[in-house]
Amino acid sequence: MSLRGDGPIEELAIPSGTTVEEHDVVVDGDVLVGGQSTVGLGVRGRNVAIGERVRVANDIEAEGDCRLDTWCSVDGNVLVGEDAYLGERVTVTGRLMVSGDLDIGDDVTIEEGFEANGWIVIRNPVPTIVFYFIVLSQLLRVGETDAADELAEALADGDDVRDPLLIPRSAEISDDAWRVSTPATVGDDCRLHGNLRAASIRVGERNEVFGSLRAREDITVGADTVIHGDVTTRGGTVTVEAGARVLGDVSAGDLVVYDGAEIQGTLRARGEMKLIQETEAEEEAEEAEGTDSEEADETEESDERETEAEETVAEQSDELDAEGADEAADSHEAEDDDGERADDPDSSGDATESETAAVTADAGATVDAAESEDES
Repeated sequence: MSLRGDGPIEELAIPSGTTVEEHDVVVDGDVLVGGQSTVGLGVRGRNVAIGERVRVANDIEAEGDCRLDTWCSVDGNVLVGEDAYLGERVTVTGRLMVSGDLDIGDDVTIEEGFEANGWIVIRNPVPTIVFYFIVLSQLLRVGETDAADELAEALADGDDVRDPLLIPRSAEISDDAWRVSTPATVGDDCRLHGNLRAASIRVGERNEVFGSLRAREDITVGADTVIHGDVTTRGGTVTVEAGARVLGDVSAGDLVVYDGAEIQGTLRARGEMKLIQETEAEEEAEEAEGTDSEEADETEESDERETEAEETVAEQSDELDAEGADEAADSHEAEDDDGERADDPDSSGDATESETAAVTADAGATVDAAESEDES
């Protein structure tokens, strides 16, 4: 990673959990400082990399490696937990203590002497990141992927990846002010001293800043953050989220304040001023949306049950209709048989008439016989 000139550090990034203690900036992760910057505080972190022509006004403590580029000056001691890399014409007014190896360039001045437990090489050191990149590329080129993986794991130290403290080129960091010409981002749960000056500022949640915020563009103050000073922007928008406290004045182009924020000073806005409040109607609407969704789920389930019941009833009705149709067909066949017998001229109707005629003939014959007996 190049720390010279216009490098990859494009903003002031303060990671979560950063604190300023006894004139030192204390972070859990790495510290990267761009070239030609002035750090009026001491630096304490895991790995510390300082760009060229950077002035550090207090001690540097690195748990891992420490790299000081050419023409750097440290007004204090440098304590390194692992390896140290010092470029040409570096000046350390205190003492240099290195637990690992020391790679040192030409014309380096260490006023109170140095001590290293590992190898000491006096030459113009190769930048750390460049050296690791060369080793990794050579391992991959010869096909030693296992060795490359082991080197990558060693570089990661087996720890979780932590966000570094990034200080851009030509920055000025001190107890009085943090001045950069780039955007600035502050994480969560930080405790900072000094006024913050940047192109734009975004402060996270649960922070405490003992100073003011000033930017050319937008400024955002996160929830439960306390600003012990003013919040000012020239033409941008200032957003103060719920639970935030500003103990000074707020001046902006547009101002957005959430319900629950506290501003003890004066509010000034050249453009629009908005107070965003969550009303009871919105809460009721949210509750109603939740109830409607539950009712919709219940309705869908009941509809599914009704559909299944309707399908069952339809199947049963179809079976009953089929049975009824069979019975009706049988009854129709029986009626047709009876009708055929009723319409037949040789059927029982004619037989009755012939029987009646026979009975009448017999009766007539009996009457005639009785009359003949009387005459005799």
